[in-house]
Amino acid sequence: MDSAQIPGTSFCKINTTVAPGIPGHFFYFMKPFSFCLIVFLCVLTPSISAQINYGNNPAAGKYLTTRGIKLYYETYGRGEPLLMIHGNGGSISGFSNQIPFFAQKYKVIAVDSRAQGKSADACDSLSFEMMADDFNALLDSMHISSCRVLGWSDGGINALLMAIRHPQKVKMLASTGANLIPDSTVFVPHAYREWMNDYLRSGKETQTPKLKNQRKLMALDLFQPHITTAQLQTIKCPSLIIGGDHDLIVPSHTLEIANAIPGAFCWIIPDSGHATLIQHKKQFNEVVNAFFNRQIHGK
Repeated sequence: MDSAQIPGTSFCKINTTVAPGIPGHFFYFMKPFSFCLIVFLCVLTPSISAQINYGNNPAAGKYLTTRGIKLYYETYGRGEPLLMIHGNGGSISGFSNQIPFFAQKYKVIAVDSRAQGKSADACDSLSFEMMADDFNALLDSMHISSCRVLGWSDGGINALLMAIRHPQKVKMLASTGANLIPDSTVFVPHAYREWMNDYLRSGKETQTPKLKNQRKLMALDLFQPHITTAQLQTIKCPSLIIGGDHDLIVPSHTLEIANAIPGAFCWIIPDSGHATLIQHKKQFNEVVNAFFNRQIHGK
């Protein structure tokens, strides 16, 4: 499927420092974001008429004891494997609009990242590298040598790190709302400062187990990741890098990620914030599916 066949889409195959077909300037008229809002965006329960309670479905759910935690995951459908990784503070339920769509063709493996959802983690430390290695261990336990990966926000970061740390495991990847560094320059104005204020304020409160876990997740996005363009240049699998035109991650940074990955495609979704896969669920599913089917071609 050519991008012209999907209304409202515009793709560019990244092979130069300028991304043709994507507007070069973006303007923001946005209020400051708090970290609580970021988590809210990643735990939104998508509107869907299905009866299946994704993320809390005993018929599809299992635990894998690995690397010091019990990792919770659910599987749906048959076919080639497709791993779905959610955002910070979220869970499998964040993909409620994607699982039934992709399960028609793929074996969908949706997982709760460590310290989130049903994957409890009592450790003090948390890193994106730890999570990427968790997902690699999960695939090993399922005897899956390679798969497609779809990641949102922190999950998009993990999709990139899986392709960097475990390249043999990633056949193709689609990453939406990812960032390379924990820096105020890659987020919309005031966002990083607001998140840091939230983190510092929470440190003065009584440290219950729940709050400790929340602060661990807050620290993850405030002080990580640290992915270099040199690392991105090692990614060899077909890649689709996605962002909203008023995403929390500024579009210029999304373009930077795509530029650094050889042969990557970049898709900036018009009229979309960070929750691209919820706000534009139908189009998102169609475009990612076309990409996974190798039906998208650069201009």
